[in-house]
Parts: sequence; structure tokens; C-alpha cells
Amino acid sequence: MNTEIDRERGVLSPADRAYLLGEREMSHDQSRRNAEARIRRRIRAGVLDFDLLLHTLSEKDRRQVFERSGTDEGEALLGAVRAMVAFAYLGLEESGTNFEEILEPAVRGSEEYLAASADDETVSVDVTFEVETAVESSLSGVVSRLEAGDPVTPRELFTLVMQGDHDPTSHDRIALVNADGADLTDGFLERMAAYLEGDLRRVTDSRAVIDLEGGGF
Repeated sequence: MNTEIDRERGVLSPADRAYLLGEREMSHDQSRRNAEARIRRRIRAGVLDFDLLLHTLSEKDRRQVFERSGTDEGEALLGAVRAMVAFAYLGLEESGTNFEEILEPAVRGSEEYLAASADDETVSVDVTFEVETAVESSLSGVVSRLEAGDPVTPRELFTLVMQGDHDPTSHDRIALVNADGADLTDGFLERMAAYLEGDLRRVTDSRAVIDLEGGGF
């Protein structure tokens, strides 16, 4: 999660970021509602802009936006793209729109464009999108383990933070274990620790601790 507030303005202004990160308090409920409504409008306006960008921005400019230079900035961009797709997936599913209805024609049209522009060919594109979920643990169970000081996985912690009903920062420390095959070296733990305003300590290649509120190890 990118917690830098003073980046150049995008969909969100620095003031919007500060509000969402809890670093800018609103003195009145109406001010809070106004800020949230403004953020919703900006997000919708930004999404609508992609229709224009897709059809008018040059290939050179589009490629430069997504170029990977191997720097931290490039890795942060890829993380942000994953978050962008996840945000769209959640928003569509929660509003009753099947993500597949959006994804399939988007990928098909893009592949047809790539074949026509690169190789002067027409292609037939078959897009398959399947999601299978299996219950592994309940969020109440994750909370119970946090309260007992037992380790949770990075994915469980992220899900708990996203769900929002339990504040992980109420604990002195959070023990993490790589029990689900997650990559603990991709910067995710560092971003999560920064978001929770904690200090990350790697114990082993598969274990880490996020220290909160100055709790000791």
C-alpha cells in the first residue's frame, strides 16, 4: 500500500490521501461526508477518463507509463496496477456486475488490436476467466489468533485490514508466518507495516513481526 501523501496529484489530491490515511481529521460529520462524496466523484471521473485515454493516448505514451525500469518506483507501479484491478473487481462484484463481463471483451479487443497493429493479422481470441474459492479460515479466527499472540499469514492480515471491523493496531505486535506460499520479499510487508505505523522485523525467511506502539520483541 502506497502511503505517500505528497505525491503529485492524481485521482486523489494530497488532502484526499491524508484524509483516507487518517492524518486529516474533520471537525464535523458534514465535512466528512463532503470529503467522501468528493473522493467518489473524482474516482468516477478518473475511471471515465480511461475511455478517452484508451482511444486517444499514443502507443509511445502508453508504453512509457507502464515501463519497468527495475527501480522501486517501477515495482510500486506494478503493485498499484494490481490494486487498481482489485478495486475494480471488488466494486463491480459488490454492485452486482460480473467482472468476467468486463474482463473478457477488454482482453479480446486488446489482443485483436495487438495482432492487427504488430503483425497486420486478424485473430480469434478465446478468453477464459474462472475463480474458485475455498474457505481456509474465518476472520473471527484470525482476530482470535492475533489476540492470543499467535501468527497469522500476510494474506489473512491484509484481508482483516480490508474488512475494517477489527483494528490490528490495537495489538502490541503482529506475528506473521509464510504458511500460504506468499512472497515475503516483494515489499508487501514493508508497505503493510508502514500503513499500520509499525516497525517490521524479519525473523527468518518465512517469519516476520510487525511491532506496534513500541512493543518489544
